[in-house]
Amino acid sequence: MLSKDFELYYYSDYHLTKVENHTHDYYEFYFFLEGNVTMEISGEEYHLKAGDIVLIPPNVAHHANILDRKLPYRRFVFWLSREYADQLVALSFAYGYLMDEVEKKNNYVFSTNPIIFNTIRTKVFHLLEEIYSERFGKAAEISLCVNELLLHINRIVYEQQHTERTECGQSLYEQIFNYVDDHLGEELSLSQISAKLFVNKYYISHIFKENTGMSIHQYITKKRLDACYNAIKSGAKITEIYLMYGFKDYSSFYRSFKKEYGISPKECRELELKKQILSLTKSGYC
Repeated sequence: MLSKDFELYYYSDYHLTKVENHTHDYYEFYFFLEGNVTMEISGEEYHLKAGDIVLIPPNVAHHANILDRKLPYRRFVFWLSREYADQLVALSFAYGYLMDEVEKKNNYVFSTNPIIFNTIRTKVFHLLEEIYSERFGKAAEISLCVNELLLHINRIVYEQQHTERTECGQSLYEQIFNYVDDHLGEELSLSQISAKLFVNKYYISHIFKENTGMSIHQYITKKRLDACYNAIKSGAKITEIYLMYGFKDYSSFYRSFKKEYGISPKECRELELKKQILSLTKSGYC
């Protein structure tokens, strides 16, 4: 690792030579994008799938095995120093939950679905853009991006491992927000939410509009558009995105997107692609 606290790189290899077993003195995160690859960690072999998060602690032996060299081995690699990790944990244990779990249980690989992984990729790209930009407040923004990325990953794993958390301890708003987040790609209606939460739909409609200033339908649409926007930024295909996030046809998605952001989905993709190529070119990995 070259910098003091962290580094982030994008790799895409077709003809990677055999990787020898090795260790590092820092934490190594993999965000696996594509390839037919196994990762051997501390003698255990894991067959990676797109969307997997891999965390290898310091001094743990590991190496990748490329099973099909015709497919690209694509991933983001994020290195984090012990010192920086300790500083974050001193601020909040939430930053260190995943690192603690990995070192205690020796479970190094965590799977996500496309929706969750798209959000991670968006945060990774934003961090890359800031690292290779010359914008005002660059250092402060990079620090915020790193902390947000780490906290987001910790939250994902924590919530995957604590599904027993009951809704009775949550506020009505939290239950609504969580239900919508968990079902963005499905049919969502006020009646469905009402039935799920066992609360009268007219009460939900009234209390939600009174306190948020928008209807449930408007909130769902904005959440779906925001998810689509982030997915576009992460490089996902527009032809797949709108269906993934619950829009029934492209024309309605296009109209809603253009109204919300002032540009078309294609124009948004082209702008983001230019920014990503610039960041990757400056990093030396494009």
